[in-house]
Amino acid sequence: MTPPLPPLITITEKDQPPAAAAALQGWPLLRLGFRPFYLGAALLACLSVPVWIALFLGHAELKLEISPLLWHAHEMLFGFAAGVIVGFLLTAVKAWTGLPTPRGALLGTLAFVWLAARVAAVVAPYPVYAALDMALLPAVALILLRVLIKAGNKRNIPLISLLVLMATANLVFHLSALGAIDVPPVAALYAGLALIVMVECVMAGRVVPMFTKNVTPGLVINIPRKFELALLAVTALALALWVFAPPGPVTLVACAVAAVLHAVRLWMWHPWVTFKRPILWILHAAYAWLPIGFVLLALAQVGWVSYSLAVHAFGVGVTGGLIIGMVTRTARGHTGRPLQVSRPEVLAYAFVMLAAVLRVLVPAVAPALYTQALAVAAGLWAVAFALYLVVYTPWLMRTRLDGKDG
Repeated sequence: MTPPLPPLITITEKDQPPAAAAALQGWPLLRLGFRPFYLGAALLACLSVPVWIALFLGHAELKLEISPLLWHAHEMLFGFAAGVIVGFLLTAVKAWTGLPTPRGALLGTLAFVWLAARVAAVVAPYPVYAALDMALLPAVALILLRVLIKAGNKRNIPLISLLVLMATANLVFHLSALGAIDVPPVAALYAGLALIVMVECVMAGRVVPMFTKNVTPGLVINIPRKFELALLAVTALALALWVFAPPGPVTLVACAVAAVLHAVRLWMWHPWVTFKRPILWILHAAYAWLPIGFVLLALAQVGWVSYSLAVHAFGVGVTGGLIIGMVTRTARGHTGRPLQVSRPEVLAYAFVMLAAVLRVLVPAVAPALYTQALAVAAGLWAVAFALYLVVYTPWLMRTRLDGKDG
């Protein structure tokens, strides 16, 4: 792929009028939420998954207050995915409302709390880890709710309710791990994953067709609002039944219907027009794992496959794919760079999708290769986010190319 041409004019901070120069004061890393949280989440993804595989395969030991499996699952959901969601929302709410979101010292404090929780998970007593880990989501939800109310932006308040529900699931997990309540910790993790999937369904429905239309002249994507509402309702029902109800035919049917609706939605987005645009096809490819995940979840109701396959279809395929797609696209846009990805970024996209295939589909069809597929998938995942760090760390540590704030 031919690299994008540099801008004809590079505007520096000294070229700005006084008001703009004042806005550019401070460390660039702390000027907008996506910067510290995208970097932190990518670093966690890059390091923690190989550590988990080494623990799982018996090649390493780590003294943890909870089982390595629970640590891995929790950190992927409430560390990695939640960190990206927080960074995205802190950035998006500013764009949606035109009002400031945390920056400078406040943003640095939020990022420090997130980082401290990740470190505390492996070095601190469990109550310390739990307290740090539970602090971030409620704080961010309150901050963003105040901004949305001040702007009169009611449309996006439901996203804040999802943050509150994620915080609740996280609280249940920690109380369960501490033995304070009689709830299996894995149930709280399933609830956390279900809520993340709902966030992804809402946001993908907004941005993927819009991005696709914007770069495809003449393309028309008109999805009836009733269809969208039905899809979200069935998705929420299927996920709720999975989390709260025992396995059975009702959950099977709900998951099967959700799979069909998501496949239809993806088809209506015309994914075939994106093949020559990696920054777009990664979003469509990641979304394709949603119907796959619901099919696997339906089959798990009758014991034909393990729940782990569905969980990783959602976790690696959908969440990992959408995240690597969005943290590249939004970081490029908010650092003043063209929306044309380079070869390392395309490799990162391909590696995450291949990791999903190896983690989900290979064990499903060739169980004897499970260990090998798991190890290679973890390696591909780690390399994908290492590539992100190599490309984006210098960009996120510097002022935007166009000299604007953010």
